[in-house]
Formats: sequence, structure tokens, C-alpha cells
Amino acid sequence: MLGVSRDGDVVTIELQREERRNALNIELVTQLRDAVRTAAQDARVIVLTGQGPIFSAGADLSGVYSDDFLGGLMDMLHTIESVPVPVIAAINGGALGAGVQIALASDLRVLEPDAYIAIPAAKLGITVDRWTVRRLATLIGGGPARTILLGAERVSAADAYSFGFANKLGTLADAQAWAKSIAELAPLSLRHMKLVLNDDGTRDPDNHLQRAALEAAWTSSDAKEGRLARQEKRSAKFVGR
Repeated sequence: MLGVSRDGDVVTIELQREERRNALNIELVTQLRDAVRTAAQDARVIVLTGQGPIFSAGADLSGVYSDDFLGGLMDMLHTIESVPVPVIAAINGGALGAGVQIALASDLRVLEPDAYIAIPAAKLGITVDRWTVRRLATLIGGGPARTILLGAERVSAADAYSFGFANKLGTLADAQAWAKSIAELAPLSLRHMKLVLNDDGTRDPDNHLQRAALEAAWTSSDAKEGRLARQEKRSAKFVGR
């Protein structure tokens, strides 16, 4: 489910679950976590991308409701943000939900001009964790973050660039070329700056109200309705419980 290639000091890791639009399940998040850890041992820069027409359709909803998946997802995201080398997300097509979370954990983001991002959690009756909400708001500002989270709206690459989510617009080749130029910079300097940039308070614990609200959403009848509606390809009817 993963492809790993190397060009000098740059390692490219490609999600290869194209038949499921690179949706993440527990096996894929575990493989991605391990691949990033391995690459960081001797690479100078890591590039993450997706096979086929889409970067990632997000979490595979057949397994997203398990504690194992959610724990594995967060472990993988924290691995990406904590390895001592820059990680670039090269987003092709689109990034949804957990695909956006991978991009948020990465240090830099390159979006193809026709790509888009979206976090449709509220359309599914579920929610995202505090780390995701705070990282998104820290990166692009509260207004655009509210559009993505509360409005559940799709954001184009051009808007993502204007918000500051995308550092550059370009292809995978452009991302890899940028990675090669970054790989020539002083690695200890980059390591320090990455540590400071990621010391943004996003890992602070939830307060009890936030935790209770998150758990209420994930265990709600609305979450079950969202899942059923998606399976039946119809609009969900949420009731707030």
C-alpha cells in the first residue's frame, strides 16, 4: 500500500491504495508511520504524495470508528510532525479529512493547481480532534479554518494558497525539486526551526468540555446516521443526539 523511492537525500513516500482512493485504514497508517521513521534516519527531506488522481480521500470509514484506528492515525501524524527532517506534502487531486491531517502534520505543502482540500466531518456526524482544529487555525487563521470546519466547504488550491495552507502551487516534480534544494541546507538548522515552529500549543490536552463534546459526537446516533447515509448514498438527517 506504499511505494518508497529515493533520489539522493530526498525520499518520496507514495500512498498506493488507489482502488480506495488512498483512503487510510489501520494498516496504511501504520505503514506510513514506519516508513517516515525509517526515511528520517538518513534522508534530508521526505515528500509524501498519493498514487492516482487523488492524494487521499481521508479515513476508510469501514474502520474509522475504532479506537485502534484513531490512536494509530494520531501516532502517525505526530510522527510526521516530530521527525527531525522537513516533510513536504505534495497534494494531487484532493485531500479530504485525514488526508488534510497528513498535510497539516507536514512542514510544507505543495498543491497541484486543480487540487482541493476539505474536512467533511460535520457531514458525517463526527468531528476532528483538538490538534487538527488548532493546527488548522494556527496555519491559516480562524476565519478560513471555520469555513473548512463549520461550513464543511471544499477549498480550491488557489484559495488554499491565499490562506497560507499551500506554500506553493505545483506538481509532484516541483515538490521534489524543492525538496532537493532544501536538502542542501544545514540539517541542524532545519531541525531546530522545525522544533520551534511545531511548538505551537496544538498538543495541549483537551479541557473536559472539549473531550466530552468530542466523545459525544463520535458515539452519537448522528454518527451512525452519517455512516449509514454515506453507505446508502443519500443525504444524512441529523437530529443532534
